Amino acid sequence: MSFSRRNFMIATGVVAASSSVLTACGGSGSDNKAGHKAPTVSGSKTQEILVGTKADSTGPAPEVKGAVKGGTIYSLDQFDMDHLDPAQIYVSTEGAITVPIMRGLTGYKIDDKGGATLVGDAATDAGTTKDGGKTWTFTLKDGLKWEDGSDISSDDLRHTFERLFASFITEGPRYVQQWLVGGDKYKGPYDGKKLDSIEVDGKTITFHLNEARADFNFTLAMRGYSLVNKKHDTKEKYDKRPFSCGPYKIESRSVGKSLTYVRNEHWDPKTDAIRNNYPDKYVFQFGFELLASTDRYISDKGNDQYAMSIFNEVAPERTAQVLTNANLKKRVLTQVDTVTYYWPINMTRVKDVKVRQAINYAWPHQQIQTINGGTSTTEIASTILAPVTPGYQQFDLYGIKKKPGGDPVKAKALLKEAGKVGQKLVIAFQASETQQKVAVVVKSALEAAGFEVVAKQVDKSTFYTQIGKIDNDFDLFGAGWSPDWPNGYSVFYPCWSGKNIGDGRSNYAQLNDPSVNKAIDAAAKITDAAAANKAWGDVDRQIMELAAVVPDYHKIRNWMYGSKVGNVVYDAGNTCVALCKLYAMK
Repeated sequence: MSFSRRNFMIATGVVAASSSVLTACGGSGSDNKAGHKAPTVSGSKTQEILVGTKADSTGPAPEVKGAVKGGTIYSLDQFDMDHLDPAQIYVSTEGAITVPIMRGLTGYKIDDKGGATLVGDAATDAGTTKDGGKTWTFTLKDGLKWEDGSDISSDDLRHTFERLFASFITEGPRYVQQWLVGGDKYKGPYDGKKLDSIEVDGKTITFHLNEARADFNFTLAMRGYSLVNKKHDTKEKYDKRPFSCGPYKIESRSVGKSLTYVRNEHWDPKTDAIRNNYPDKYVFQFGFELLASTDRYISDKGNDQYAMSIFNEVAPERTAQVLTNANLKKRVLTQVDTVTYYWPINMTRVKDVKVRQAINYAWPHQQIQTINGGTSTTEIASTILAPVTPGYQQFDLYGIKKKPGGDPVKAKALLKEAGKVGQKLVIAFQASETQQKVAVVVKSALEAAGFEVVAKQVDKSTFYTQIGKIDNDFDLFGAGWSPDWPNGYSVFYPCWSGKNIGDGRSNYAQLNDPSVNKAIDAAAKITDAAAANKAWGDVDRQIMELAAVVPDYHKIRNWMYGSKVGNVVYDAGNTCVALCKLYAMK
């Protein structure tokens, strides 16, 4: 999932009762220039994420030791959310911020160290299948209500999944739509037609899939499949004001400035094994660049003592100051992430493989790492998969380890071979202080290699929407991806399969290579974990041989927060700070 778009990955063929694997916090340490011990991505340990039992799915959520009720939690973040309609959500920040107001059939239960277990959320358990994953059944819990006090009904359940096929749903994940029998011809529920592959009987819903998906219960934990109230479905307008069935509801929103949640008095904690509801209110504040938010965290005054961030991490300019100061570092949550940030190359515009290889050779990895805060925040990447991801194979096709600052001589030689010296490249980057600096060094490096470069900044809140358009007029764009759920399929199908090209899709490079498509389809059918891991690593190499992307870096996150925010832990299921585990200290 972009920025990182969702969550983890393991081999294909995870059975319902098996474990999956996610990156854990920490790993082997290394002394960097800031003079402190920092985690590294390479060598970091993995953590099992099990499918929980019915008992694990039963609320209420375990109490947080020492937590108190009341008060307000604030956020300091750069940008507002482009989407709040769950069916349109395919970006981590949007998924993270909606945990307090949205519930799906399944979700991730977080322990006191941030570890995750897949459990039933609105469902009584994580689902059952009797035929290897081609048919899945879930049953709604008793006592589930919407923010107006009405019951979550079987009509809501059916409507949630049928509306995924509506023409105005363009940005969210497409897995369920592609897997449901008859989904290729269904146009949504608004003309009164039903999808026969969804059966609803009382509180039980059964999905009939066109292929066995042993990981379907993980798929439904994505925010894109959270429940939608049929009566209050305002279609396109739902994107601005969704209806809540979680412990909080939207009180107010000033687009681009703030979003406020207050308690939903109709939420029953006995129905929810995942969420606590300690603060009276959340006030998410937008428009803060990294340096501004970091300086406010350092000062730690007024309401900022109760503030945290969903997106904003410690500013690169303050990384050494914060991470080498014992008092400040105590207020930093550090986490090795599954995400790889990369620059897809538009295959419809940059068609010569030698030109794409030249871009890879010229890339200023080391300069970008320095801009981002050094080895405390990133690890230079040569692959699409992160080292913490099962299936990762270590290879370096473009000599990054030997020349991390780029090889303009090799790059220019390739351009000459292709007869493309002076080729124009239009690069898109997010309009933020850090990315503006990145754009400068990228432009300089590519120009030194013989390209003519035009850099265009794109609004942060709509960035992924704009680069997700087929006709976007960009040759190269900064993006990022972490797996949607524990399965290699959720990296390579959405981002690199030719079957997933279209407006609002995440194959940003528009790669449609028959050999890659075939390899992805074949790997998805492998049930042996070790064999599947090897297959996904091989797919990674295939894509890199085509030079369809420049892997930039793997991420180590450093979130700072105020001194009166209690229990700041990682939500491994949503790759963010666990919002529903926080409390405001008295």
